[in-house]
Amino acid sequence: MLTLPPLSLYIHIPWCVQKCPYCDFNSHGQHGELPQLQYVDALLADLSHDLAYVQGRHIHTIFIGGGTPSLFDAQQIKRLLNGVEQLIPFEQDIEITMEANPGTLEHDDFAAYRAAGITRLSIGVQSFSKEKLNLLGRIHDQDEAITAAKKAKDADYLSFNLDLMHGLPNQSFAEAMHDIDTAAALMPPHLSWYQLTIEPNTLFHSKPPQLPDDEKLWHIYEQGQKKLAALGYQQYEISAYAKPGYQCRHNLNYWQFGDYLGIGCGAHGKITLPAQDRIVRTVKIKHPKGYLAATDYTFETTDVPSEDRPLEYLMNRLRLMTPIPKAEFEARTGQSATLVAQGIAQSIERGLITETPSHWQLTNKGHMFVNDLLSQFI
Repeated sequence: MLTLPPLSLYIHIPWCVQKCPYCDFNSHGQHGELPQLQYVDALLADLSHDLAYVQGRHIHTIFIGGGTPSLFDAQQIKRLLNGVEQLIPFEQDIEITMEANPGTLEHDDFAAYRAAGITRLSIGVQSFSKEKLNLLGRIHDQDEAITAAKKAKDADYLSFNLDLMHGLPNQSFAEAMHDIDTAAALMPPHLSWYQLTIEPNTLFHSKPPQLPDDEKLWHIYEQGQKKLAALGYQQYEISAYAKPGYQCRHNLNYWQFGDYLGIGCGAHGKITLPAQDRIVRTVKIKHPKGYLAATDYTFETTDVPSEDRPLEYLMNRLRLMTPIPKAEFEARTGQSATLVAQGIAQSIERGLITETPSHWQLTNKGHMFVNDLLSQFI
């Protein structure tokens, strides 16, 4: 039987100074002055339309992503968060993350965003190499990235994250390790470290850069993981590493198949409706002009068929390194664990997973072949 999971909120701010050649997110280059006042009004109206999905819960995490949310000034971020809290109560220890670009952050912004209610910054560094930043189309340089990390550390945030990419065009092993060492020296409680992938509908897809070959990529990944572990960062998700106690709670809720409201251009949501035995996904109007002109902000609402819930749960939950409670599977999908018994047995036989009476756990081999494991449940 379905039960209500924790509730998060994702807020999408779609504008960037310029579109990066690898980015396939719903983002739009800034042309002229941003409609900050109008967009915050629209976000709050959007949220008010989704209040029936709250079902008596408080919000326990908020993530403001983009785009580049730090293009909005702290006054508007504060007005946004105050408006959200008037509509839905916050948990007392709420985590509120905002993505920020080092090239759009001034020294005074750090304290102002903290005072506005942001508890955690996620800073899009990507690399500390000037050459690589230029290739990635980033508007900041390595000095601005270092300054941003230092200012975040000094501004009394409860945590901050640095985003790093590896497998960059013509990147050597030494360059990839230098990025990790430079980031770690800035003492972020959390690091996101993930491989550049070429996505459809991006400039890199139409004009592919020269990326390291598979052997070099594996060497970078294998040695990078060892280095991060030696530096005290625990891998808790495929591309997320944290000092003990500093995991991103918002992302954990995603991967544990929790609920989240999504507001803003193209934002996605996932909501459990136990009384109706339904899980629904929502998508909001994608383009800023259409979104700002709307009175109903939802573009699409679809049900997750009951037979698809086990696979969708596992596709999310297998990103985490922790054991999977069978009770969580049943509560989040509304399905009995016996439904996946055959796939689990086949995965055990192949050495991809282990089982106890209460949990499933990926093996090291399973982490390497997650797609093969998921194929047992299709």
